[in-house]
Amino acid sequence: MTHQPPTALPQDLLTDPEMQDALASHDFGTVFHLARTRAGLSYCRIAAECDLNPSRVGTLARGEGRITSFGKIAQVADALRIPGRMVGLAPRPWEATTPPPRLAGHAAPVPALNPPGAPQHVCLDFVDELHRRTSRLRRLDDVLGGVETYPVYLAEYQTTRVLLRTSTFTPESRRRTIALLAEQAQQAGWAAFDAGRTGEAAGLFHVSKDAALEADEGALLGNAFAFLAYQTPEPNTAVEIATTSCATITSGTAAGVQALLHERKAFVCAVAGRADEATAALDAARTALHDQRDGQRQPDWAAWVNHTELDIMTGRCWTELQRPLRAVPVLTDALSRCDDTRARDKALFMSWLAKAYLTAGEAEEAAVVTSRALDLSAGVASVRLQQRLAPVLTQMVEHRHLTTVQQVLTKAAGIWEGCGSTTDG
Repeated sequence: MTHQPPTALPQDLLTDPEMQDALASHDFGTVFHLARTRAGLSYCRIAAECDLNPSRVGTLARGEGRITSFGKIAQVADALRIPGRMVGLAPRPWEATTPPPRLAGHAAPVPALNPPGAPQHVCLDFVDELHRRTSRLRRLDDVLGGVETYPVYLAEYQTTRVLLRTSTFTPESRRRTIALLAEQAQQAGWAAFDAGRTGEAAGLFHVSKDAALEADEGALLGNAFAFLAYQTPEPNTAVEIATTSCATITSGTAAGVQALLHERKAFVCAVAGRADEATAALDAARTALHDQRDGQRQPDWAAWVNHTELDIMTGRCWTELQRPLRAVPVLTDALSRCDDTRARDKALFMSWLAKAYLTAGEAEEAAVVTSRALDLSAGVASVRLQQRLAPVLTQMVEHRHLTTVQQVLTKAAGIWEGCGSTTDG
């Protein structure tokens, strides 16, 4: 059994956004302060394990001085059991013996990837290289769940934070690197949201908003607000935030971005029961796609927005508004055009079709759709997907006397731990 030092930080503290920011920027004074106040570790204990003078630890915690040597950073990481990727190091030897967290029946998280070496001076060509890397890594989200992709995306975000702190820039290369940070924070935040880490997701979306403001990137700023609206539990407040998101749209905003912001506003309006506003937002999204100029450049993070995806959002909105007669045909047609290789997304969308069928009193049709969604979800490490399908399955329990319904409840119990309650008496 691997030795666990008494100063090992608890997992919930390591996933705290303030701690993650401190680690990414090598602000070990804040790390030590949080370890004391949040984990109950004394500065004397930290000093002993890190081979530091106790007074030095206290001085750092007061914001005076920094730890800069590679050897000492590695020593602190080992003493506090901080994964190497969180401080810009390769995985530590002890990490190989620590099994990564996983959902029952799902694949383990993707290992963090080695980032390109950081130059002392960052030129625009290097920033372009980082943007291309971010675009390539985004493709992982097409086939994997957030539990698997979050560590990868978070490591990329943290690496860029370190780059901004340690390298020199021209004004434009710095601005574009900050814009990249905003994009990476959104990517990591979306994966965290999909993995059920809502607190971390919100923190990353706020970081993205601030970075987009600093970089003067209106499209990314609008998307940050849209993500925050999605996460806001109070429906009318969510609509206000989504309205702020759409207010960032200008005549120069790419059509795909305009459509994305409008459709996300439509969804939160639908959840709030504001049908007229949802319809208007969907119309605005459709107009943006229809009026898209040939050859207009779309940012990679919005390139997936198209008429099929908008039709799916339309059906989701009608489902939330409890208008199944409108939702079912739109979703059925759009899902027939959605590739099974996007298993998580298609299964998520099918949960709205199943919900629409249940609203219409068609439990057997809902069961058929849910069964297909469960097939697609097998092996996809997405907490959000489980959270979407679980209430649909619970609602089906009252129809368990129907053979098709009982079959899907049994299938769910066999796929997911915890879903067995849907088939109990």
